[in-house]
Amino acid sequence: MTVDQHHLGASRTEIDARLRSILVDALGLDPDRVATFDNDTGLFGHLPELDSMAVAGLLTEMEDQLDIVIDDEDVDGEMLETYGGLLAFAEVKAASA
Repeated sequence: MTVDQHHLGASRTEIDARLRSILVDALGLDPDRVATFDNDTGLFGHLPELDSMAVAGLLTEMEDQLDIVIDDEDVDGEMLETYGGLLAFAEVKAASA
């Protein structure tokens, strides 16, 4: 990614690909399984790998890989409920970074 592209922000496709990679790396999920996730795929409460202890690691990895800052008040159950919710959250944060 060039400097100019970075300032314009990542596209939805790029954020989606990065977020899927983060889920694989941070949670140890199978890449083929993550590839099937759609907007309604349940995350917190549905994936045993994403427990309360794993949330902090996931959010830290998102900050590092997406070059965003996630404040404590940004984190709620809704953003972690589904893949679509997490993707939408990442998109908003990346657009405002």
